[in-house]
This record gives sequence, C-alpha cells and structure tokens, in this order.
Amino acid sequence: MTMTPRERILTAIAHKEPDRVPVDFGSTPSSGISAIAYGKLIRHLGLHDLPVHVYDVVQQLAEPDERLLDLFGIDVIDVGRAWNTDPAWWHPTVLADGTKAYYPVWFDPEQLEDGSWKAYDKTGRYIARMPAGGTFFDQVYFPYFDGYPPDYKDLPAAMDSAIWAAFPTAPWDRAGEEDFWPDLRKKCIELKETTNRALMLGAGCNLFEWGTFLRRMDNFLMDLVVQPDEVERLLDALMEVHLETLDKICHWVGDVVDIIRFGDDLGTQNGPFMDPVIYRRLFNSRHTELAAYVHSHSNMHTYLHSCGSIYQMIPDLIEAGFEILNPVQTNAADMEPRRLKKEFGNDITFWGGGIETAYVLNNGTTEEVRRMVLERLEIFSPGGGYVFNTVHNILPEVPPENIIAMFNAIREFNGDPPYSF
Repeated sequence: MTMTPRERILTAIAHKEPDRVPVDFGSTPSSGISAIAYGKLIRHLGLHDLPVHVYDVVQQLAEPDERLLDLFGIDVIDVGRAWNTDPAWWHPTVLADGTKAYYPVWFDPEQLEDGSWKAYDKTGRYIARMPAGGTFFDQVYFPYFDGYPPDYKDLPAAMDSAIWAAFPTAPWDRAGEEDFWPDLRKKCIELKETTNRALMLGAGCNLFEWGTFLRRMDNFLMDLVVQPDEVERLLDALMEVHLETLDKICHWVGDVVDIIRFGDDLGTQNGPFMDPVIYRRLFNSRHTELAAYVHSHSNMHTYLHSCGSIYQMIPDLIEAGFEILNPVQTNAADMEPRRLKKEFGNDITFWGGGIETAYVLNNGTTEEVRRMVLERLEIFSPGGGYVFNTVHNILPEVPPENIIAMFNAIREFNGDPPYSF
C-alpha cells in the first residue's frame, strides 16, 4: 500500500517500516542546504526561474522550492514556509560566490570596505559579523558577558539581542505581529489541507545553548562547574519563557502540527560538552519538563536537534521524552551508525546520519556518495525509526552532482529508477 508522505513520517516515528524510506530536505535549519549550494543545484537542474530565498540568514540557508520537494519526493516541510510566499517580503542580495539571492525585508546587513558584513539588532546594536567571502554570520555580542544579572526582568530583551533570536527563521520573525497566533493556526490548517507532507514547527526552547548565547561559550562552560547556582537561576528564568511559548504553541497548533523541534547542542566532535553527571543535575529534569508539557497538551511528536558526540547522553534524552534525534552526527566519537541503531533504534527515531556532509558529500565522488547512502539506509531503516537526512547542512562547496547522487541512491534503495537529468 502506498502511503502519503505524512503517513510515511508518522509510521517511521512509530517504529514501524513505512512503504519506503521517508526523506527530509529543508524542513530544519540544522540539516538543510546552504544558499550557495542550492543556487548551484537549481542552475544545474536548469531551473533558472527559481529564486534563492535565504530564509535562515545566520547560517545562510535556502528554503527549497516546492518544485524541488516534489522532484525529490520529500515527506516533511517546515510550517514557516507558509509565511515566505509574498515576493514583497524579500529584497535582493548577492552571496559570496556571486549568486543572486534574496533576504527577508527585515535583514539588511552593512557591507564594509573590506568586503565583510556587520548586522545589527532592532535597537541598532552591532551583534553579528560575516568576513569577506564568508558563508555564515558569527555572534559578536553576548548580553551577559560581564556576569549574571541580579534578576531576569530583562531576559526577553537580552535574548532578542542574541543572534539566533534577533534573526529568526519564519514564522518567528512575525511573532510580534498582533494576530500572529491565530494566523499561525490558520496557516498550519491551510498547509495540512493543501499538502500531504508532515508538518514541522521549530520551537527552540534551548537551555544549554541559551547559556552560551548569553554568556559566551567559554564563560558558560566554566559556569557549569564554578557557578552552578547562577546557572540554575538562569535556567529557571529560561524555563518560564519556554513554557509560556510552549503553552501558546500547544494551544494554537498542537492538534495540527505533527512534529515540534527543540534544539540544544550537547556534543563536540570528541565527546559531550559536559560530564553527563552535570547534564543530569542541571538540564535533564528541565528537558523532561519541556517534553512532558508537549506530550500532555498536544498531539505533536518531540524532536531534538543536538550535534556532536552525544552517545553518553542518548539514554537520558530518551528518558526525558524526546522521540526523535537529529542530525545523528556519525562522524563524531562514539556515534557509529550500527552501534546507535543496535542500542537505541527501538527507543528513538534517528533523523539524519544519511551521509557525511563534511567529508563525503562535499569531497567524495558520486559513487562514494552512493555507497555511503546505501550503507546508511541498510543500517538505519530496518524496523522503522528512521528518516533520511544529511548529517547537518549541505555545505556551500557541495557539487550538485553529489546531491543528485544522494537522492538517486535513496531511489535505488526504494526500488525506483534513477533521475535522468
């Protein structure tokens, strides 16, 4: 029986084998595609009329057009795309490789004489930079760099000056509009009625990462050890903000959206950012509370993006109530695909790990791409609990031939003929 894309995704999350491997391409800014790579891809395909919309300006990621979603058989979409349809919402820019693209109207960085870029928050404060020839913006302003405040009355304002909240992806760039929440529900219902793809909504609700956004990474990592009481004060304040957001999300679209996306990078290339004992003491109970709120107040499935080597923490994340894990960074320590599937494949859905973006997809031959994709599908897909996605974003240097080889390998695994272009 042929399933709809939404049925395919939900079947995989239920740890049952769908009719074919479900595929993601662009529903998340953590396993999406660089705007430069996207421009090369659509030119290679001869789709010269398609615009390059940079919907994630921090990471400089493109929103794949509906025609590519249809072409590559994509099963899930980010609901934010429903806000990005009006051409008046975009203004032209030029990317580092000369590609003509479009930024949201609210994003207008300043280019300096040396070719670098500076970006400012809504108060005019300089908060981010991109060097000449760069392909993403770096945060340069950290609201609590000089220390923790005596209280957190200003927390929302401080968060608004951190790069990820100052330059959000849709729909959150409209969150200040008067009718945002009813409009969110209206657009989600329209998407559900007009597409048979699963619907994903990013909620963020980061905890560890917000500490790094506010204090800076080096300071916050030291704080975990030398100032745990201050860290807990901050986390309690963040939880108030996050639970208020989740309450609104669950109320307005908890019966419509299929998957809610959380984020909290817990790993480096070589191991976790912190001793798992520290994670359990400071973060696990709060992650549990966030996931439990969603499960108690909506029909949405809980998805966590967490980069790096997090093998030691996966049992805690499962216990916390996260059902889906992305990007499955299989090139990090202890993250071997077979090990992950064997030990955790019955308890969590792996959303990613389909091909290495930093080693094979960018530098390998099309045959090397094919072999890795087929190997990963053979490991991860049996028994369900798997959605194909790349290990993090498709980088600017990835040749379009390799992206097509990736999708052709998925088609080969599913028993379909290859693309002929």
